[in-house]
Amino acid sequence: MEECLSLLEVKDLYKSYDGVSYAVNNLSFSVQEDDFVILLGLSGSGKSTLLRCINRLIEPTKGDVIYQGNSIVSLKGTQLRHYRRNIGMIFQQFNLVKNLSVLSNVLSGRLGYHHLGSAYSKEEIDAAYANLKRVGLQDFAKRQVRQLSGGQQQRVAIARALMQEPRIILADEPVASLDPATADSIMQYLAEINREGIAVICSLHFLSLARRYGSKVLALKDGNKAYSGLPIDIDKQRFKEIYGEDAEEI
Repeated sequence: MEECLSLLEVKDLYKSYDGVSYAVNNLSFSVQEDDFVILLGLSGSGKSTLLRCINRLIEPTKGDVIYQGNSIVSLKGTQLRHYRRNIGMIFQQFNLVKNLSVLSNVLSGRLGYHHLGSAYSKEEIDAAYANLKRVGLQDFAKRQVRQLSGGQQQRVAIARALMQEPRIILADEPVASLDPATADSIMQYLAEINREGIAVICSLHFLSLARRYGSKVLALKDGNKAYSGLPIDIDKQRFKEIYGEDAEEI
């Protein structure tokens, strides 16, 4: 029987910033098209570093990242830009241009498809409005981003990522700056996107959200893999192995 090719594979990945210690230490895992992978771990455990290695915002020290069967760690220029089209990124602090309109921020998700200075097409503008409708912000297109709440800004960031037509969305602590109710609504949007066939890799602090939304969990501790498996299998002992003996689940 032919083995199913993973959408993304991380193999023996290391990242050191100082040449002495490793922020990511010998990590290997794979992602299928329908996966919703939750990265768990304390701040500084390596979650953000791992995500930034996957989309090549930073360079791995050694190891490999393989997308659709092809290594991406040595890509440069046009090839790297084409790879990044497939990888949508959502950040904790939104990374939006606050003085620009919501629509302009969403359209910026198409920059990887454009030469410098080229105009957006009618089809792209229509797609931007459609993606704003998906996240419930179709009536906010002309507002400046600075006028929106934190939860609304994160929904703009989701719409911007969707403009790339990505195969994978990387979400780096996307709900850490939000209140619990708003955080849950953002996770619902990501879950809906995942059900449409886009893989999601999302770093979180809260095990309750991991259990509710994740299909897989990869937990990190000091850059090492502390757990890999199903969210439901993280019991009290495994929780303490990930977060420390004094940790209590909230």
